[in-house]
Amino acid sequence: MPSHTDVICGASASLEKPMPCFSVSSRVQYPQAYQDLSYEDLREFKQTRYAVADVLTDAASVLGGDATLQILYMKLLEAISCCGNEHGEWRPAEAALFCIRAISSYVSVVETNVMPQVMDLLPKLPHQPQLLQTVCLIIGAFSKWLDAAPSGFSKLPLVIDILMSGMRTSEDSAAAAALAFRHICDDCRKKLCTYCKELFHIYYTAVNGEGSFKGSADDSLHLVEALSMVITELPPEPAKVALEELCASVVTPLQAVINQGPEVFEKKHARELTVHIDRFAYIFRYVNHPEAVADSVHRLWPIFKAIFDLRAWDMRTMESLCRACKYAVRTSGRFMGTTIGAMLEEIQGLYQQHHQPCFLYLSSEVIKIFGSDPSCASYLKNMIEVLFKHTTSLLTSIKEFTTRPDIADDCFLLASRCIRYCPQLFIPSAVFPALIDCAMIGITVQHREASNSVLTFLSDIFDLAKSSKGEQYLSIRDSLIIPRGATITRILVAALTGALPNSRLETVAYALLALTRAYGMQALEWARESVSLIPLTVVKEVERSRFFQALSEAASGADVNTLILSVEELSDVCRRNRTVQEIVQGALKPLELNLVPVL
Repeated sequence: MPSHTDVICGASASLEKPMPCFSVSSRVQYPQAYQDLSYEDLREFKQTRYAVADVLTDAASVLGGDATLQILYMKLLEAISCCGNEHGEWRPAEAALFCIRAISSYVSVVETNVMPQVMDLLPKLPHQPQLLQTVCLIIGAFSKWLDAAPSGFSKLPLVIDILMSGMRTSEDSAAAAALAFRHICDDCRKKLCTYCKELFHIYYTAVNGEGSFKGSADDSLHLVEALSMVITELPPEPAKVALEELCASVVTPLQAVINQGPEVFEKKHARELTVHIDRFAYIFRYVNHPEAVADSVHRLWPIFKAIFDLRAWDMRTMESLCRACKYAVRTSGRFMGTTIGAMLEEIQGLYQQHHQPCFLYLSSEVIKIFGSDPSCASYLKNMIEVLFKHTTSLLTSIKEFTTRPDIADDCFLLASRCIRYCPQLFIPSAVFPALIDCAMIGITVQHREASNSVLTFLSDIFDLAKSSKGEQYLSIRDSLIIPRGATITRILVAALTGALPNSRLETVAYALLALTRAYGMQALEWARESVSLIPLTVVKEVERSRFFQALSEAASGADVNTLILSVEELSDVCRRNRTVQEIVQGALKPLELNLVPVL
């Protein structure tokens, strides 16, 4: 009868060559001269560790996590004895802990036999950087156990001390410690509410200390997120106080930079600003106290406005600031009050000067939250007209779409949001016809996200009858789409037959299907006219008939997959070689159809 260890070692028996029967920890142990490994050797070593981790999880799924943990714990005890010898060998202990971490998701969160002993052993290990990194990772991996197990929470002071050491030791251990701290605050957040003072001390020591935190600015965001999640569990008043304190720790260095004056501020590298602004984004995203966040944004608005005014030319800073504002809007919702009006006035003015795409995606978030609020109708209507009027003046040709794909992408994402959340402001507006013409120009842009956004926008227009809010605007839609229907269909057929890559077929096919469902026989006739432009030497009559039949049946409610198959067949025929593709596109001329907009 094989032992448990044999089962673990042979857990990859389904592979072509089963693993030989020896301790898996030897396969993941750092080599003696690991510092001298080449990049390729180090990469191979890491891949081997990942492969062994997969084998261990397979074993745990068969044996059970608790039983597998018991086996690995014995290996850990053996390895720890090496740490105390004259050579201070840390590698076997690190390997054993790596194996235990690999099966963490299979271990019961209330396991009482082994995990308390594992946690008690961790503080006794030497603070060698690689070992400490793995210790921090294992603490994060068992954060749910720390919350749920009877003795778990009592171990928290011990593991927090370890994480603090990890934050000060090396870049890798600091990154692991910050991530583990986030997991602990996420899973133990309710129990940690009474320890906010101590958590702030950890945050200040790590992030605002005098060079004590070895991690990167991105690693520090885990600490911001951790505190924010605990603040979420506080009652409203204590949460408001804690939020103000957390924001103050970010404001102070940012205000110091601003106070140096406009000339100095404008010359600062973006990273000197975004390192602080990104923390605001995490605070607003993870502190789920809408009213408190709205109050904080209101107090912070003068600082945000100064950054908008002085750095609107800087894409990186604007993206960071718009991300923070987006999460503030998402969390605060209608508690934002007057601040949202000032924010929209700011970005629509700056957009006309600097054309930053992030101003459009921030507006998109605002539309989602406030689009149906009558009290916001006036400034939303003005924002819609200003942003879209300026964007359509920028995107006047396929060349401009290709040059500014991010603007095109965010513009039509915003337009789709407007159809869903405020059709009453958008569809009757003066910019709606111009935006349809603009979309027709951009259908064949090669940029994937921009093309998908344009096609989705057109599909949303065609599907307007499906929306309870949109039904009353069908007459406006029809007055704009019907005169353009033949042209739109021809461009879509061109996109299916070679103007866009094969990977877009499904998106284009759905737009054509939505158009056909909206306009029935009229749309089928548009499709027939378009396909008839392709010479019979390329697409035979029987192939045309199959395509029209599938389109007609799908429009009547049949399985869409049939249409997709027919579209793929038509596409393959028209793309079978470069010469044929040039003949098809030369016949359809999609890039020449929008030189003169439909009046």
